[in-house]
Amino acid sequence: MSIQASELRMFYHPEGMARLTVDNDRSYPRIKVAIAAPLSRRGKYVSILNGKGEEIIMLPDLQGLDPESRRVAEQELERRYLTSRVRRLVSLKQEFGVTYWEAETDRGIRDFVVRDLQENCIWLSESHLLLVDVDGSRFEIPDRRLLDERSQQLLDAIL
Repeated sequence: MSIQASELRMFYHPEGMARLTVDNDRSYPRIKVAIAAPLSRRGKYVSILNGKGEEIIMLPDLQGLDPESRRVAEQELERRYLTSRVRRLVSLKQEFGVTYWEAETDRGIRDFVVRDLQENCIWLSESHLLLVDVDGSRFEIPDRRLLDERSQQLLDAIL
């Protein structure tokens, strides 16, 4: 059975928890919205996943959704792929496989926690680093060589 975008109803209930109902068929109390295409094609090939991470439907874009469902999908994508750029490291501490970061970012000073650096510290190139914290937030260091000397020393101490 094929599902059409017009049959989907996405909404928040309770507040902050995205849900999906497929017209007169089934409901999913917890969903995730993800991009299947490269991040540069933000609104194309959007996958809606159930709470277990299994795909419910792949949409070529968000155009066929009703306005409320489209708003929920866009908010979920924004939340999932929000990335702060690190400008400077204020402090960095590692304990029992967990790293505590305080960084100046393009969104202000942020404190975040990264568990298991081997899993959540992704090298996009020799000097480009992406960190994913325990809440799924993303922090990017576009070029570690451009950080101030102290920030580079802090980074070198844990990597």
